[in-house]
Amino acid sequence: MGFVLVFGLMAASLIALLAGEDGKPILGLSPDQFAQASMSGAILVALVGSMASRFRGRWLEAFRALAVWALIFLGFGVVYAYRFELQGVADRLLLELLPGRVATTEAGEASVARRRDGYYILDMTANGVAMRFVFDTGASNVVVRAEDAERIGIDTRGLTYNVPVSTANGMAMAAEARIATLAVGNIMERNVRTLIGRPGALRENLLGQSFLERLASYRVENDRLLLKGRGRN
Repeated sequence: MGFVLVFGLMAASLIALLAGEDGKPILGLSPDQFAQASMSGAILVALVGSMASRFRGRWLEAFRALAVWALIFLGFGVVYAYRFELQGVADRLLLELLPGRVATTEAGEASVARRRDGYYILDMTANGVAMRFVFDTGASNVVVRAEDAERIGIDTRGLTYNVPVSTANGMAMAAEARIATLAVGNIMERNVRTLIGRPGALRENLLGQSFLERLASYRVENDRLLLKGRGRN
């Protein structure tokens, strides 16, 4: 009997949808809203019918089961309604747990949390290859380790190391080069001026001004670094 009732409800809804004019409301609802309401009603009727058959004579148990299902559906509804806010919470949590992970804010900025040692480490891609960079406003150029330069397709054997750079270990010599694409979050810059450190001279890559000066802005807010592109790529 329950199956017949559900089938009848769905058939009546389908007929109403087919017979109605395009875009014209049905029972005060748009066609899409009417279809969703009909499907929800059919599921509810099927569920109630199944429970009535299964818990016949045990109405207290039936009420408890119905309450559990209602809470489950309510929970799914809340998650769906606040899916964008929950995504933001998840991103912020991952920023705290995974230093270096870059998230994109609602304003389109690339955001990364400060590491415990006070530095900002950014997971980026250079020529499509994943690499990590230390945010360094004092560096006039992007500086890349020779070992990482090889990974992104730069032949270090043909470079001339004649540019002095300051590193954590003191002064070192570097060579001028270009990175075809350097990206962080949804920001991408092309043909970025770069210095390649002599093999073994650098412990980390530096994100310097040759990339940062192309941005619309960068700032620190609540221990997070926020980078905003110019939106021309």
